[in-house]
Amino acid sequence: MKNYKITVSYDGTRYKGWQVLKSTDATIQGKLQMVLSALAGHPVEVIGSGRTDAGVHAIGQVANFHLDEHFSAEEIFEDLNRHLPEDIAVTKIKEVDERFHSRYQAVEKTYRYRIRTSPVPNVFERKFLYQYGQTLDVDKMKKKRHRHLWERMILLLFAETVI
Repeated sequence: MKNYKITVSYDGTRYKGWQVLKSTDATIQGKLQMVLSALAGHPVEVIGSGRTDAGVHAIGQVANFHLDEHFSAEEIFEDLNRHLPEDIAVTKIKEVDERFHSRYQAVEKTYRYRIRTSPVPNVFERKFLYQYGQTLDVDKMKKKRHRHLWERMILLLFAETVI
């Protein structure tokens, strides 16, 4: 059985996060598994390096899956990108050691939070930043009583996972 490592980028706006949920098929893992299972003719489990919340985007999230069929990495890569929705893309694929596990062997995760302080919104990047609209008082924000502001931004902003 071959083990494949993929790197995935996605606009998470219309998804309920990474992990498969019984209540919806609108998850990144679910979409990947659906395409791979159709290719293989049986269920294929995709293991992510981590989970994301609903609406979170990723550049470079790593996942892996096993296939015993004799597809080349290039054939799998092309099939995934042909059948995935336009807001999910596999940017890399590589056959890896059978023991590779994307979650247990993750070495780094980077989260990027973008805050726009201009009073004029950027309509083209609105899904990828938090429109605050005023100057930030960083010293004040660091104080414990303003922690809720940081927590709200974490829920609303852009996350990136790298391995």
